Amino acid sequence: MDNASRSERSRNAALEAAIAIIARDGPGRLTLDAIARESGLSKGGVMHQFRTKEAVLKALLDRQMAHFEEFATSTMAKVSATSANPNLATQLATVREAATSPNSAALALVAAMVENPSLMALPREREMERMAAIREEATDTDLAVLRWAGAMGLLLSSLLGMSPLSKDEHQRLFARLLDDAQWTGLEQPAAKRAAKSGAAKAAGSRKRA
Repeated sequence: MDNASRSERSRNAALEAAIAIIARDGPGRLTLDAIARESGLSKGGVMHQFRTKEAVLKALLDRQMAHFEEFATSTMAKVSATSANPNLATQLATVREAATSPNSAALALVAAMVENPSLMALPREREMERMAAIREEATDTDLAVLRWAGAMGLLLSSLLGMSPLSKDEHQRLFARLLDDAQWTGLEQPAAKRAAKSGAAKAAGSRKRA
């Protein structure tokens, strides 16, 4: 095995060990020594790949973001011809993938956020770009955002161990969030929402008078 292949194998072993530690013990227990023990590498071997814990977290973040970017690109290609809201459908499917992945990227994201909030700048920027695309295509932007927020709630509650729902319930709810037909009848274009809001305010003013 050449040096480049050996180095890549060591790097991957260190990252897999880091994910195992985060999942089992929490991000606070992630250290270079712990990674060495978990991976079977020497500490020197780990430090050859990553000089600091922050470097490990950034590498985890980069790797998992690349995985989900690839997943999202593939999903967009599939749903573009069938969904009226392909950006929303892609984001909902990607969140579901993160929630059900045994090697959940969300663990790395949470660890990065806890240890160094500045590492979240890039994921936050990407999320803002996706939200702008979701709003741009939506007939009812509020409803589209609510569907996205519902998916994120399912992901975060599951990740943090706070969800009272079973896996089957999670999957059923994700499927419903993804099904445009379940939501079309609830959509209200912006003009219609504005008219309703204006009427409600006028009625409130008359009551106060």
